Amino acid sequence: QVQLVESGGGLVQPGGSLNLSCAGSGFYFSIYDLSWYRQAPGKERELVATISDSGDSTNYADSVKGRFTISRDNAKNTVYLQMNSLKAEDTAVYYCKTTLIFDYWGQGTQVTVSS
Repeated sequence: QVQLVESGGGLVQPGGSLNLSCAGSGFYFSIYDLSWYRQAPGKERELVATISDSGDSTNYADSVKGRFTISRDNAKNTVYLQMNSLKAEDTAVYYCKTTLIFDYWGQGTQVTVSS
C-alpha cells in the first residue's frame, strides 16, 4: 500500500535550521509530484512547497521563499525540505503528500521554533 513517512522534525531556536525527510513506498515514486504542507494549531493546512516528478520544477509559498528548499532523491524514494532561518510562525506539523488517483498523506512531523 502507499505509504509516506516523515521524519526530521523537532525543537529549534529562531534562526535555526531543520531538514525534513519523507520516505515513500508502495508506489512508483519517481513519476509523481510531491508536496510539503503544514498545519499550525487552530489554522488550516497550507501548501508549503511542491516539486515535480523529475525535480526540475519547484514552487513555494510566499511565506517560505528564500528560506526553504524542496528537493528529492528518486533513487532513495525520498523528498526533503531544508528549512533555514526558521521563525516562530513556522511552528506547525509538517506533512508530505502525493496524488495518485487519491491524495496520500504522511502522518506528519512536528516542528517547533521557540527560544
